[in-house]
Amino acid sequence: MTETRMRARSREAPPVRPTMLTQEDLYLFNEGTHVRLWEKLGAHPIRAGQTEGTCFGVWAPDAEAVSVLGDWNGWRPGVDSLHARASSGIWEGFVPGVAAGAHYKYHVASRYHGFRAEKADPFAFHAEVPPRTASVVWPLDYEWSDGAWMAQRSRHNALGAPISIYELHLGSWRRVPGDRHRWLGYREIAPLLADYVLDMGFTHVELLPLMEHPFYGSWGYQTTGYFAPTSRYGTPQDLMFLIDHLHQRGVGVILDWVPSHFPADGHGLAYFDGTHLYEHGDPRQGFHPDWSSYIFNYGRNEVRSFLLSSALFWLDRYHVDALRVDAVASMLYLDYSRKQGEWIPNAYGGRENLDAIQLLRRFNEDVYRLHPDVQTFAEESTAWPMVSRPTSMGGLGFGAKWDMGWMHDTLSYFSHDPVHRKYHHAELTFRMLYAFTENFVLPLSHDEVVHGKGSLLAKMPGDDWQKAANLRLLFGCQWAQPGKKLLFMGGEFAQWREWSHEESLDWHLLAWPLHAGVQRWVRDLNRLYRDEPALHALDHDPHGFSWIDCHDVDQSVLSWIRHGSSGSPALVFACNFTPVPRHGYRLGVPVAGRWDEVLNADATTYGGSGIGNLGGVWAEPVASHGHSHSIAVTLPPLAMVAFRAPHA
Repeated sequence: MTETRMRARSREAPPVRPTMLTQEDLYLFNEGTHVRLWEKLGAHPIRAGQTEGTCFGVWAPDAEAVSVLGDWNGWRPGVDSLHARASSGIWEGFVPGVAAGAHYKYHVASRYHGFRAEKADPFAFHAEVPPRTASVVWPLDYEWSDGAWMAQRSRHNALGAPISIYELHLGSWRRVPGDRHRWLGYREIAPLLADYVLDMGFTHVELLPLMEHPFYGSWGYQTTGYFAPTSRYGTPQDLMFLIDHLHQRGVGVILDWVPSHFPADGHGLAYFDGTHLYEHGDPRQGFHPDWSSYIFNYGRNEVRSFLLSSALFWLDRYHVDALRVDAVASMLYLDYSRKQGEWIPNAYGGRENLDAIQLLRRFNEDVYRLHPDVQTFAEESTAWPMVSRPTSMGGLGFGAKWDMGWMHDTLSYFSHDPVHRKYHHAELTFRMLYAFTENFVLPLSHDEVVHGKGSLLAKMPGDDWQKAANLRLLFGCQWAQPGKKLLFMGGEFAQWREWSHEESLDWHLLAWPLHAGVQRWVRDLNRLYRDEPALHALDHDPHGFSWIDCHDVDQSVLSWIRHGSSGSPALVFACNFTPVPRHGYRLGVPVAGRWDEVLNADATTYGGSGIGNLGGVWAEPVASHGHSHSIAVTLPPLAMVAFRAPHA
């Protein structure tokens, strides 16, 4: 476009001024209850009369002027100016001739301090590949083929269903063979990921944040595009294809969502219109000391509308099955990671962030009201009560909560040499005092294999054989206890080194029996977990669990029963946390008959020594542990064994 034409456009008023926003939209937005703002703000290609173009809308209440810069107008401020919509704080306008694929930003001129900035669109659906930062006009048209999954999704996501989650970082799960610097795109990875997850028996995948983020090393947790999947791996439709393909193969998809903080990059949300618009203006409430990022102003109505809309967007437009909310504890507490004098008490003098609590409750209410067949998961690391209880009861309303206490205690226990474990027995048993106060997920996540913590295998004591045996035992305890399961990629085949986002997992290790054995063990744990209702139907019900013996400190042995429902057989588990085999170890059982040995972590197929119970044992009329019958079993070294009750 010539300079003369650009000057002419800046002087001429358009014959029509189409708008995406109704008065009701403005009311709900300013009230903090609008949950589908992406339909109204951002960039939307439309036809106005005989003219095709794009309608733009952005919130910048303290701007004195806002214009759209793009590759169609030479990135010149003022050429395509937007117009303030009454007192809503929204600027909008129609730019003829702008079509899908156009790159753009907003030029924001503030009323204050002479502030001028080029900002990416907070509601953009697509963005340039980082490190470039422009937004891209993009439609979200896609023909979904996952109708069968969506019709049955409530069954797959139910709290009584088997939910075994494979957590992964898309850019480092696998890379192009021979080129560690080239990651696979959304479409390339779809069949590979579906094949692997199904072969391993996981029911869901959880993807570390895919929302656009400028710094790759943040793994997506420093989000700038709350409505745009990262373009590193392809277009929005490419991500839809990945989710669609997983659904068609019977795999659920969980996305990480980060409403707790956002980065200070100049093109992003920070200081958007020359004021602290999205972030809280007081650094004691608006700046996160751990991550050097900004904290949303949860008390601002329009910010609540923005965040609620972001959450619903991924469920509405991308068919996502669950959202895992990151760093909930940092939202709940005003003094999180702050010393005395570095935080401001709430109106009642407490340390609870009342605005964040209100947002989280509203988030869960809206999600379950509009999508009753999905789940929300909270990464919440404190003893905050009723995180996964309904808001009507005073809870936060999440479907489930990560059991960070189990993770820390269990990894601490396993780090001890077996000879010392009897002094730390309570680290394994304490969890059952609170196991049913929430709907728990047992996580061994990415956070445990980074920043010098080493891999799960490297955390285990002993020589290589003992490390692998301990790891199999760890996974056995995780899968056999009440709660849904989550494992970060690489753990399932005992990767030696800790995770690096810059390169692929070490798949070549599967050529070694030690690693192939651990992978086979995880596959069989998932199979048993799915096939046996006793292992999932009552995950969050105390009737589904009872100890056999939690007091055998001297021998470092734990044993328990998982009870089924609707006539499904119970399962007995016994774990030997020492390298000393235990022969003739007696376990009280509820019924007579033959108890089949259905899993043994010491089987040679998993890399074990092959000590076991020859397929099963018969219950004897010998009272033990409060039961009229008992079985005398062999407990292999550093291993879990599982027995299924006789069928009625």
